[in-house]
Amino acid sequence: MRSIKVQNYMNRHPLKFTRKMPVEEAVALLVAANQSGGPVVDENKQVIGFLSEQDCLRMMLKGTYHNEQSANVEDCMSSEVLTVNMDTAVVDLAQTLGSNKPKVYPVVDYEKQLVGVISRTDVLRAIDLYQRESHGKH
Repeated sequence: MRSIKVQNYMNRHPLKFTRKMPVEEAVALLVAANQSGGPVVDENKQVIGFLSEQDCLRMMLKGTYHNEQSANVEDCMSSEVLTVNMDTAVVDLAQTLGSNKPKVYPVVDYEKQLVGVISRTDVLRAIDLYQRESHGKH
């Protein structure tokens, strides 16, 4: 099961944001993509934050969402981001997924550049497929 790597099940074309992107634009992208959040990257594709639906809701409820001075992604993103390396075994990631952990993890390469995202659903799918294949061989 350790042979199943994150890179084989991650989304290679994730929704991503920049720190200066207006929150309104980020919300529109989240809604259109039907995603619960996405990584925030700098000009070098380094992950510098994560923007979730919850972050956007909090900003919208503050009343600054429709103000003339619009908020940017950096105003409401989480800057403490849990990332996972693309070569991590899916089973290792599955063991770290707890109730207070993120539902989506940015996946990075060895230069710490964003290469995709992996969700709890992706991890579940990977383990389910592995178990189906291994039981089918017996």
